[in-house]
Amino acid sequence: MPHVSRPLLLDVDASPQEVRAAATKVLDPTFHITIEPRDGSGARIALEAESEVALPYFQWFMGPILRRAQNRMLRHQADRLRAALEGRPLPAPPRRFPLVPPMTFPPEAAGLLATVAAIAAVASFGGALFGQTADPVTEAFGEDTESLGVALAVSRGGVLVSLVAAALADRQGRRRMLLMCFGGVCITNAVSALAPGFVVFTGAQLLTRAFVNAILVIAAIAVVEEAPEGARAYSLAMLALAAGAGFAVAVVFLPLSDIGTQSWRIVFAISALTIVFLPRLASSLAETRRYTDLATRTLARGRVGEVFANLYGWRFVLLGAAAFLTNLFSAPSAQLTNRFLTDEHGFSNTGIAIFRAVTNGLPGFLGIVLAGWLAERRGRRPVGIIGLALATGLQMTFFLGDGLTLWVASTFAIVAAACAAIVLGAFDTELFPTEVRGTSNALLLICSVAGAAGGLLVATNLDDAVGGLGPAIAICGVGPLLAAALVLPWLPEPATRTLDELSPSEV
Repeated sequence: MPHVSRPLLLDVDASPQEVRAAATKVLDPTFHITIEPRDGSGARIALEAESEVALPYFQWFMGPILRRAQNRMLRHQADRLRAALEGRPLPAPPRRFPLVPPMTFPPEAAGLLATVAAIAAVASFGGALFGQTADPVTEAFGEDTESLGVALAVSRGGVLVSLVAAALADRQGRRRMLLMCFGGVCITNAVSALAPGFVVFTGAQLLTRAFVNAILVIAAIAVVEEAPEGARAYSLAMLALAAGAGFAVAVVFLPLSDIGTQSWRIVFAISALTIVFLPRLASSLAETRRYTDLATRTLARGRVGEVFANLYGWRFVLLGAAAFLTNLFSAPSAQLTNRFLTDEHGFSNTGIAIFRAVTNGLPGFLGIVLAGWLAERRGRRPVGIIGLALATGLQMTFFLGDGLTLWVASTFAIVAAACAAIVLGAFDTELFPTEVRGTSNALLLICSVAGAAGGLLVATNLDDAVGGLGPAIAICGVGPLLAAALVLPWLPEPATRTLDELSPSEV
């Protein structure tokens, strides 16, 4: 049941008519006021906020935060009313906690964001397992670093499946494809848990990666389409928090791989069992209203030609280049960090889990929250350029460093990387119209995966030539630095424009 706030009672030395006139001028219409005459003179006022929206899956986390913010705003409204009645200047609004939305979400939008975030969290957990268990898996199957690099690059080949799934989101709807891909992650991780050899395992992970990529692309589209204007970056930040939580759970389970040679299979089995959540997710997930309106208006959806036509063609070229260049570094950085820490710095799986928790846990959370806040207030472009350049420089320092440098560089890099990731995700979804938002993101996914595969192959084949895996990965950092300097400055700024004004429909 949603929590109903208690009314705030005020006694004022003004008539009910004066109170009503002042309330009409200064009170936010989302707050309700009840006015009764007081014995003698004056009036008694009861101020109430609207009932809190019950969020599926995340009420335990967001409920107390939203309730506290609502109570602060209730007191602020009371102060405004008192000031108006007494002829004083109106007080400034209280500072907004970054996790609180910058504007009111309708119940339907809040419910969709929460449900899509839950899907992204569970899918991200399933998709992170290969990268986290790469060493135990290759050891169990007797494979070396070069084979791992090939397997990780091959797993990116599932982009063809992701391409089809994301493009079909324009024809079949966001809801249907999210649910189908969620089921796909569970099934392919079940195959991975039972894989008799490395080839079967790699093939299953190719499909897992494909379904996870499709989910993250379609999820971003869904939350941007449903978000109120002025809260699109906030919605993407909340989605990223959920996906990050799923990744964190995969890290927490990493010590299970130390139990025995085959114990890595346990975490893949856990991912497979999350299919039991599919019926509930299906019952609580609605289609976005923007897509529903489009589907009732036209069948001309998902046309590839529109992605390259008129103003959208140049946007695609820029975003495709940014996707390729950033993934040239982010893929080997993310996928090979565990091996770098194990082979070059002697970390155990448990030690890696502790390192990840300290350097990526709270800093990553703070980075995502900061990213959503900055992207709405300061604009996407400056936040993206600065965040990408800082994150790349710090992460390159990590791969070239030792000792305390590893911990410090990784901690600050994750904060800057969160800012860059949120902004790039916003660009990808905001700069194309509803009828091709899935198709354009599917094509951008090809650019991302091409960069990721190239970076993985470069890093795993240059390690001997440049003196280790760390320097080989650091070389790939040239890619995102070029993107920050030469690509992002040419993109339009979406922060101050509505979605329909920024990317008008052409059908």
